[in-house]
Amino acid sequence: MEIHGWMVKGAIDKETRCKHYHQENDRIAIKFYCCGQYFPCYQCHQEHGCGKRSVWPRHLFAEKAILCGSCTEELTISEYLSSKNTCPGCQKSFNPGCTFHYHLYFERK
Repeated sequence: MEIHGWMVKGAIDKETRCKHYHQENDRIAIKFYCCGQYFPCYQCHQEHGCGKRSVWPRHLFAEKAILCGSCTEELTISEYLSSKNTCPGCQKSFNPGCTFHYHLYFERK
């Protein structure tokens, strides 16, 4: 689905929600390191992605890889991880439960 000019695979609405995660505050898409494409979640990537999964290495956390589905601001990984679950652009909340899945997207310390 094209969302404000960005292609987000697996999205079902204009704020990047998907069939797996569709609460009000589920409004980000993640650019996957392995294929460089945006997906709402790891399950969408498994279903519609490249078939490989690799996490963003820490030395690349300055790369823009998080898309806010409300204002379409593209955040660096560091900005996202330090955002306290709020978009710095539009102040909309992100789902705090996403922290449980960080290990699927980002290299841990």
